[in-house]
Amino acid sequence: MAQVRPFKGLRPPTELVERVECRPYDVLNTEEARREAGDNEMSLYHIIRPEIDFPEGTDEYADSVYEKAAENFCKFQREGWLVQDSKPLYYIYAQTMNGHTQHGIVLGASVEDYLNGAIKKHELTRQDKEEDRMRHVRITDANIEPVFLAYRDNATLAELIRKYAERQPVYDFIAPIDGFGHRLWLVDDDADIATITAEFAAMPALYIADGHHRTAAAARVGEEKARKDGFSHPEAEYNYFMAVCFPASELTILDYNRVVTDLRGYSTEDFLDALRKNFEVCCMGHENYKPQKLHEFSLYVDRNWYRLNVLPGRFDENDPIGMLDVSISSRLILDELLDIKDLRRDKRIDFVGGLRGLDELRRRCDSGEMKMALALYPVPMQQIMTIADAGGIMPPKATWFEPKLRSGLVIHKLS
Repeated sequence: MAQVRPFKGLRPPTELVERVECRPYDVLNTEEARREAGDNEMSLYHIIRPEIDFPEGTDEYADSVYEKAAENFCKFQREGWLVQDSKPLYYIYAQTMNGHTQHGIVLGASVEDYLNGAIKKHELTRQDKEEDRMRHVRITDANIEPVFLAYRDNATLAELIRKYAERQPVYDFIAPIDGFGHRLWLVDDDADIATITAEFAAMPALYIADGHHRTAAAARVGEEKARKDGFSHPEAEYNYFMAVCFPASELTILDYNRVVTDLRGYSTEDFLDALRKNFEVCCMGHENYKPQKLHEFSLYVDRNWYRLNVLPGRFDENDPIGMLDVSISSRLILDELLDIKDLRRDKRIDFVGGLRGLDELRRRCDSGEMKMALALYPVPMQQIMTIADAGGIMPPKATWFEPKLRSGLVIHKLS
């Protein structure tokens, strides 16, 4: 049973939304945030990347930086750049990328559900990243940015979303830089609000798609607040955190590719020969070649692309994690041949989100920065849910979801 509920969102007035909204905190660095915010004092970067209000070189984890986030959050409300809705609502959020539109529901997800496993994860989190977001949630007393959840398709919710999508949205804009479209509708009809709550209540689970650290941090802060109050206020806002839930079939998962600095002493020909132990290797020439199916990889080395198809018997088809392409490539290429065993810490490897395309892999190799690149076929959402249902954890850097949720469209206050 998934416990969700509407909340009184804090939002920018329609005429200000494009000045307030921005990319999420974790897809850009401080200097990029400083540059994108420019002289726009309404940019949400002043709250989610408050170090931009300090001189260059300021430690973004300094106490004064977190305090600035809270100060700026108060200022945004005082100036009317963020205004709270008068009643608890759900919100429909649509994103359009390359002609494909996905519709999510902005809601309050249950801290209890996360703690008891009804909100399922598929990645490990790092304590330092969790603590950073926890400090931010504590000091602002709000979920400034949403987490990204998925649910198994539901016909009733699909029809309700379709009904709202035919109406005029309160927000409708094209984001700068990537050119993706974003729209938002308010679900203010009491019957529709009740329908959403009931339909989610019938679902056995929700799934974290993106934002594992934000989810963990929000849930842990909620648990802290509940413990401090003796668990005596089950209806308190801090028992819920802000999420956008999308039907699984609408989500776009892109490839998450690898680039490596060296071949561990192999010549290119010897490396290709070593690959033939576990792969069918076919030279595809100089033109970009993208994997066409699961268990097929594209290798770029010495300005040529190679198609790699896994030979039979090289993985266990009954092992939902072992049969992932990220697992196969890690075991048979990165570990066995290149001695890269720790994807999180080894400095010889880096990762490139699929939105950057194969040209970015080619560029980093042709420049001499990297020696080889490996492109993977995207992980299907069904595989992610199967692994999460089994309580499994996927290897690092396995999924890349696009488009990213814009920040600043709706904010959830915890008090």
